[in-house]
Amino acid sequence: MRRRLLLSTLAVAVVAVLLLGIPLAYSTERLIYDEAQQQVEREAATVVAGVNLREEMRQSITGDQISKEFPGRYIVVTMADGTQITAGKAPAKGDHVITKMAANDRGLHVQVSRDAADVEADAVRTFLLIGSLVVLGVGVAVALAMVQARKLTLPLIDLAETADRLGSGNARPRRRRYGVPEVDRVAEVLDRSAVRIADLLAASREFASDASHQLRTPLTALSMRLEEMVEAAEYPDVVREEGAAAAAQVERLAAVVEQLLARAKHDPTGDAIAIGVDEIVTQQLEEWEPVFRRESRRIGMSGVRGLTAVVSPGGLSQIVATLLDNSLVHGAGKVTIHTKETATSIVVEVGDEGAGVPPELERRVFDRNVSGRQGTGLGLYLARSLATADGGRLELIRSRPATFAVFLRKREEALLAIERVVSGPA
Repeated sequence: MRRRLLLSTLAVAVVAVLLLGIPLAYSTERLIYDEAQQQVEREAATVVAGVNLREEMRQSITGDQISKEFPGRYIVVTMADGTQITAGKAPAKGDHVITKMAANDRGLHVQVSRDAADVEADAVRTFLLIGSLVVLGVGVAVALAMVQARKLTLPLIDLAETADRLGSGNARPRRRRYGVPEVDRVAEVLDRSAVRIADLLAASREFASDASHQLRTPLTALSMRLEEMVEAAEYPDVVREEGAAAAAQVERLAAVVEQLLARAKHDPTGDAIAIGVDEIVTQQLEEWEPVFRRESRRIGMSGVRGLTAVVSPGGLSQIVATLLDNSLVHGAGKVTIHTKETATSIVVEVGDEGAGVPPELERRVFDRNVSGRQGTGLGLYLARSLATADGGRLELIRSRPATFAVFLRKREEALLAIERVVSGPA
């Protein structure tokens, strides 16, 4: 696109220069020659007036006197009695000259000739000036085209990257603006779409968590009925009774499944898996370090390395990104991501050196549409929803300076949870 913009701008500039430059050059040339002819004609009239005045004053007239007054001209004065006075050097045969004549009613004739080479030199200098202006104009047009192309193409590349991030499930608003109203409008739409997508993803994850509880209850009851049937295999009446109860539980389970299917949406982000925390944190550090550097702030990582947690990669990335963005907007000083392990969780802490969370917001900092300043009030709300969806939690562990902690499931805890669900109640 940048190349097309440059070529189109260059083509427009060249066409404009040709349409204006060629007529300008032709008009300038004609103007120079016309001016030269008019000047020679005025000089001839001046010579006639001067000679006439000298005759009336009975002063002598010589060619040297006329040459001093009109240098660079060849002048032939023909008196009334036929006497000729010449002044200046006669042009060589074949030279291009400009000749004009003047006379009065007393029979005085004057012929003034000028070498046209001087006029041609003036025309050439004018052409060179016009050509220089043309080259300068084309250069300025190319420079402006390069600036404009960069101003347009870089935002489009950035917006394409943002759209690709949305498509991959990383629905975090970037809040970047580029100074081009149309492009900024697209960026605003993408940011709003990112918020909506993040909201839908969080709602989908919460819904999945609720669904697991809704399904677990009828499944547990069904399992118990089947165990009763196995134990009472020798008693047909009991088997029929328990079978009818089991059938009722199956119908209930089918109703729950139908209800869930009616509400569910396809979730492209996948389930939580065991991943290395360092990989996600390092990726976020690399992504946010230039932003913090532009704000003359630092960002770093500390704590235990090599920890593994059960979480969705996109969910943890978005949680950490939200906390970093919150520290960038509301915090101050260095931001540190600290990782550690407790008896039950893998913990990722994000803290800064700012003034912290105002007392009036401590209890409501995770509520929807609650923000300190210049925010949408959705970031921490969605981050907590994502943490909850993966079986973890997000907490404010220190208010001043603000430190948030994400508590993630260990691999062993996740396996035990799966084992309990599969095996059912004892």
